[in-house]
Amino acid sequence: MRSLGIDLAAATPKTAVAVLAWAGGSGRLEHLALDVGDQEIVDLFGASDMTGIDCPVGWPDAFLPFLAGHLNFEAHPVLDHDGIEGRRLLAYRDTDRFVTGQTGLIPLSVSADRLAHPAMRCAVIQAKIAREHGPQARDGSGRLAEVYPAASLKLWGLPARGYKGRGATETERLAVALDALSTAAPWLDLAGHEDRLAASDDMFDALIASLTARAAALGRTLRPDAGHAGAARTEGWIHLPTGGLSGLNGA
Repeated sequence: MRSLGIDLAAATPKTAVAVLAWAGGSGRLEHLALDVGDQEIVDLFGASDMTGIDCPVGWPDAFLPFLAGHLNFEAHPVLDHDGIEGRRLLAYRDTDRFVTGQTGLIPLSVSADRLAHPAMRCAVIQAKIAREHGPQARDGSGRLAEVYPAASLKLWGLPARGYKGRGATETERLAVALDALSTAAPWLDLAGHEDRLAASDDMFDALIASLTARAAALGRTLRPDAGHAGAARTEGWIHLPTGGLSGLNGA
């Protein structure tokens, strides 16, 4: 099988992809690229068995009624979210709160933070995928799963913070994170891309997204239970890996 990982940015620059080919108890980095456009993502999706995308695939259920109420001068759906607690329901999805409870990490808000623009692009990409390959469920039950590389790294016991950026400290921490990954997953063949991965947090995150996609394909991620299933279908669901990296190679 092939797993595709996407670190999605608002536009082509800084968007990275990583494709892992799985066979014989190992995973080999078959394709790694930066500055990736929509059509390449759609084509790679079509050629992959499971895709993990590092970007929200939906918005909070409360957000659209709030905006519609404001647009139509309807006070009730707006006043439902008076106060900070009400506004948190507009900013964070059910899955975001679940991730915080499981990992202590707080995902960026899709509606009130820097993720808003990438999420708009993600919605367009989802529509393009639907047009060419069929609609994909937002809860990850199809061939597309939302992932969060920092949470995956933390749950796998790997360095998860401080490697994003272009400074000397960030570069050093990225190299440490890559070395820790290679040590924890000796069956992972990076096919000579170590230097590129150590120089780009975007490509590194795409690799982690691909590994998490593999976990999702094997049923080794936390799925929404009955209490979360409804929101997951509309808002999206971040797949958190269960167990260690050692179970991903299928050996």
